[in-house]
Amino acid sequence: MSTTWYCLCLDVNGPEPAEFWAKALRFKHQLGDDPDDPGALIGPEGLFMELEPVPEPKVTKNRVHLDLHVSSLAEVTDLGATVVIPAETSGFPWTVLEDPAGNDFCAFLRDDPPANRVYDVVVDSAHPEAIAGWWADRFGVEAETGGEDFGEVWGIDKVPGMQFENLIFVPVPEPKTVKNRVHWDVRGDVAELERAGARVLAEKSRWTVMADPEGNEFCVFPPD
Repeated sequence: MSTTWYCLCLDVNGPEPAEFWAKALRFKHQLGDDPDDPGALIGPEGLFMELEPVPEPKVTKNRVHLDLHVSSLAEVTDLGATVVIPAETSGFPWTVLEDPAGNDFCAFLRDDPPANRVYDVVVDSAHPEAIAGWWADRFGVEAETGGEDFGEVWGIDKVPGMQFENLIFVPVPEPKTVKNRVHWDVRGDVAELERAGARVLAEKSRWTVMADPEGNEFCVFPPD
């Protein structure tokens, strides 16, 4: 195992998402070196999320989204989030919301939420067991099923450097059609990842853009 977690990345079209997520997560917003660089969010363990400027707006549901711990929905709606599906309507213990740029996320009400408001990162998947297993192999951990109530849901945890509890893969019927607006970066060996089934999408000056076997984009930086 030579692939290690680096950080999350979020595509942004302007300053609103950066301001929202910094306040919602209670992380520091570190500005970039030039006006076109929206910067990054810094959590208690260091870099959490790079903010990537893109020209295109969100056009469909996020296939990768964050789950948050909150003490009340007002924590995020007062910052500009919009409720899309209330927990009372869905019958599930979470509320689906959108940030000011329309990015989907879910909020879980807690009596005593932890200081780190990030709970999980959730990935829509065609074959959750297979893709969870693929990423578990890359990180050298075990993939686990959701159990009796969530048997089709698979996840991985205890990934060194991952600043949230679980990376969750859930089944959805619809195929991936556009680039994910949330993705993750890793440190690793491009050739090794290719041999495992990933493919190269683009070569950049400091990193390589790749796609996993289900087409989820991720960036690969050289190992430390």
